[in-house]
Amino acid sequence: MKIRRTFAKTAAVCCAVGALAAGGTMAYLTDYDKTVNEFAIGKVDIQLQEPNWKPEENTKLEPSEQIRKDPQVKNVGKNDAFVYLEVSIPTADVITADASGNRIGRKNTELFAFEKKADWTLLESKTSGQNKVYTFSYNKILKPGQTSMSLFDTVTFANIIEGQLDTRQFTVPVKAYAIQTVNTGGDAGTIVQQAASAYQKYVKQNNGQAGEVTK
Repeated sequence: MKIRRTFAKTAAVCCAVGALAAGGTMAYLTDYDKTVNEFAIGKVDIQLQEPNWKPEENTKLEPSEQIRKDPQVKNVGKNDAFVYLEVSIPTADVITADASGNRIGRKNTELFAFEKKADWTLLESKTSGQNKVYTFSYNKILKPGQTSMSLFDTVTFANIIEGQLDTRQFTVPVKAYAIQTVNTGGDAGTIVQQAASAYQKYVKQNNGQAGEVTK
């Protein structure tokens, strides 16, 4: 009798253990995370300004007259930029006089003269129709919100002998160009050298487009 009771108890314990093993669950430690990378497209945006230019004051020019004209560039975009100014000076076959009044024979003459500031470097000069075209690069990278130094502050009308260009109208067109600094000018050389390299990329990219340089 004792042997049977012991066996029965043992069997009951085994059954209980078996039931526990069959009905149990396992809990795992888990976690997750994610990231969303937002990319905002930059923008190269400039404004050409001439704060001292007063068109109403320049309707009756006289020989050797000095005119206030101060082209400069403001970066109103989001990206650093190399910036450039292009100035077209009209020419004409005229007789002029030097500072002492001595007569100079008729020849093709630039009708306006200017002195560039040291902050700008001449990149190239060329003839386009009846204009002499000069292109300058700014010697610094122009950051967002910054305004460049003016290229010059005045232009001077040529000392033309009277009666040659009376009542004719002339313009001095100025254009401003800009291009991003990243991946355009290379990493070597001075800012001036990098700007010159970047300018060639600007010329190629905008060939035939609204922003093309004067040919």
